[in-house]
Amino acid sequence: MPENEPAPAPAPAPWEYSLSIPNDPRAVTICRRTLRLILTMHGLIRLADTAELLATELVANAVLHTKGPATLRVRWSAGVLRIGAWDANPEPPGPPGELASLTDAEAGRGLALVQACADVWGWQPLSRFGNRGKYVGCDLVAA
Repeated sequence: MPENEPAPAPAPAPWEYSLSIPNDPRAVTICRRTLRLILTMHGLIRLADTAELLATELVANAVLHTKGPATLRVRWSAGVLRIGAWDANPEPPGPPGELASLTDAEAGRGLALVQACADVWGWQPLSRFGNRGKYVGCDLVAA
């Protein structure tokens, strides 16, 4: 390496946060604001707007379509921000519609927005200690 060039910055260390929330629509705002704070503190503010949109849709679905608590999970590793929501309902989410056909819809755009804005998204059923549920998540690749 030439003497004039600075050494490359070390890769940021992986981290993960989980925020357990009650089944309360106000929890969506708390998740969104907490996510922005986490990303700001880790120097990832450039991802905040899209990440907030994705987290809002995932957590809103967990709160609106289930009766139990939910959890927002945010993880950073190797240049990828993974955002997901766990809820107690093991039923799969409905398939996302075509975003273009949902522009005037009052509801039902959540997963279509996630599909359009995330690099990857999906869901998986979960079972732990006799509790069942699902995890719906997506990835944002930092450019």
